[in-house]
Amino acid sequence: MSDLLPAVRSFLSSPKQLLIDGDWVDAKDGRTFATVNPSTEETLVQVAQASAVDVDRAVVAARSAFESGPWSRMTPRDRSHLLWRIGDLIEAHADEFAQLEALDNGKRVEAARDGDVAVSAELFRYFAGWATKMEGTTIPMSVPGREFHAYTRREAVGVVAGIVPWNFPLLMACFKIVPAITAGNTVILKPAEQTPLTALRLGELLLEAGVPAGVVNILPGFGDTGAALVDHHGVDKVAFTGSTEVGKKIAAAASVNLKKVSLELGGKAPNIIFNDADIDAAIAGAVLGGYFNEGQCCVNGSRLYVQRGVFDRVVEGVAAAARAITVGDGFDANSQMGPLVSQEQHEKVLGYIRGAVRDGAVLNAGSADAIGDRGFFVAPTLITGVTEQMAVQTDEIFGPVVTAIPFDTEDEVVAAANNTVYGLAAGVWSNNIGTAHRVGARLRAGTVWLNTWHADDVTLPRGGFKQSGWGRELGSFGLDDYTELKTVIAELR
Repeated sequence: MSDLLPAVRSFLSSPKQLLIDGDWVDAKDGRTFATVNPSTEETLVQVAQASAVDVDRAVVAARSAFESGPWSRMTPRDRSHLLWRIGDLIEAHADEFAQLEALDNGKRVEAARDGDVAVSAELFRYFAGWATKMEGTTIPMSVPGREFHAYTRREAVGVVAGIVPWNFPLLMACFKIVPAITAGNTVILKPAEQTPLTALRLGELLLEAGVPAGVVNILPGFGDTGAALVDHHGVDKVAFTGSTEVGKKIAAAASVNLKKVSLELGGKAPNIIFNDADIDAAIAGAVLGGYFNEGQCCVNGSRLYVQRGVFDRVVEGVAAAARAITVGDGFDANSQMGPLVSQEQHEKVLGYIRGAVRDGAVLNAGSADAIGDRGFFVAPTLITGVTEQMAVQTDEIFGPVVTAIPFDTEDEVVAAANNTVYGLAAGVWSNNIGTAHRVGARLRAGTVWLNTWHADDVTLPRGGFKQSGWGRELGSFGLDDYTELKTVIAELR
């Protein structure tokens, strides 16, 4: 592509290896795999594919760095300065990261730069402040005739395996790496096989910033690589973001030696619009909530519930907006939505749309057919005439597909919204502050938006209820799952 930055061209022309113990190395068995541009279906580059042997090499390196390397002697202030330095480096290379993300994931360059990359830099800076603020507490004890000094310490867990998805490749990698190293852990990151490139480029910057050898190791690979990490007894914690199905397998495997597990899993977020809402704002919010990031976002509002008095108006507005979205290559300045990440995802999403049509649902916008003859493009789709039993309504589709169902009463819609195995996000639109907060409190979800959608900040915790996961990420809460709480008691004589 003629508009690629020289740095991106140079990166793509060099071998894509594993990062283990501060060195770039080939997989022990020499295996590689292709990463593909979803806009063109062309191979971008071959990437080293880590096996169980490479996992063991990385675990040994991470364990050594945690227990005896310079990392174990680095002060919280030193870690703080290092984290801030990494944030600056990411910002300095923002255009480069954005182009790599667009090539590997398909998202628009502008969206990647202003969203994924900018937030990744901010994550390092935000957690840089927490590195020096991991404090314990003193606790008075009441033992007759004896005196004690009791206090708590927050200590690093040890070796953390981070397994991340393909929808926000760089950002999700930072979600795992940043809080882990802030707390003093070492990390082995497995990026998604569909999108390894920005994680590998991040690895280069981590070394440039001065992260000691073995502190962050990066192992591209497939499910067997992730399974080897989960099974390894030298891994103290697994932090996973991905599907609920895989999350259940990780939890089961981790139970063998009871390693710590945090899981940010699937979602099927309900977006509720009442008659008294600001309808224009609610329509815009429904479009953003449904089609953001090509619909490949676990907190997207894919289930739209609209009170009957404004149902037709909302459906008409969302459908018109969906039809107006320009779908195209992420490098095209006119594009407003890129392709889905892979052929597998492309076929899965179109399959759900076709299944809904076969079951009698109506397409108010979008199509059950692919767009064009090259690339994994799907039109933003709005479906009505669905029932709560249809797969398009119950399953996490992870594509630009929104269903819309009318409702009459508050109790009715709350019951329908909560009738899911998921509980990651939800939203309410109403100009009645009482209605908005009351319904929001009744929704079983880790994040609830009132009269907005996708409002976010690195200071806020995120995570899910029910089968949407265990634990919370980001904010001050984001360090809890990366530390052990130790109680120390000294008798004063």
